[in-house]
Amino acid sequence: MPNAVHIHHFAKSGHAHRALVFAKLAGIAHEAVPVDLVGGAHKSPEFLAMNPNGQVPVLEDGEVVVSDSNAILVYLARTYAPDWIPSDAVGEANVQRWLTLAAGEVAFGSCAARLITLFDAPLDPDFAAATAAKAMQKLEHGLNGRDWLVGDRPTIADVANYSYTAHAPEGNVSLEPYPNVRAWLARFEALPGFEAMPATAVGLVAE
Repeated sequence: MPNAVHIHHFAKSGHAHRALVFAKLAGIAHEAVPVDLVGGAHKSPEFLAMNPNGQVPVLEDGEVVVSDSNAILVYLARTYAPDWIPSDAVGEANVQRWLTLAAGEVAFGSCAARLITLFDAPLDPDFAAATAAKAMQKLEHGLNGRDWLVGDRPTIADVANYSYTAHAPEGNVSLEPYPNVRAWLARFEALPGFEAMPATAVGLVAE
């Protein structure tokens, strides 16, 4: 695909889904490049040259290589979809606050709980459940009286927090106590271009 960014991904990774769903929502020309995590492709010399951490996703845009899902969102928004990230300092600071939640309590909460349940990851289930609840409460409070996390339209803050929140039930984290979160997920899924992450998962995943 000419003039397209390449997104190296694994279909069952929520981190990779962030990058892919954003490219679709923002209409960014892209090619999804599957990485065989089960076969260890993420530990190959070629992949480690792009991301020494051996994790998906990785973005290639010509000579530019970006790893880390939130960093990829920032790069894509700044380069191709500026409507998805505020240009003012306050707005951008608020987006960063939610990116921090996605990289922190969402990752160590709903994401970890999903890894434990689906992939038998050697993590602490009680800590994951408690951390997931904290993240859900912050999202529920942040969405009180609002359609989106920052401003009056979706931003990369919503993208960063969507995937593992939507798939929290796969880690036995209920969404039932959080009506604002459930309504926000429905709005996100109604956006033109939205494509869901597969709801079932088998095999090994490296986040």
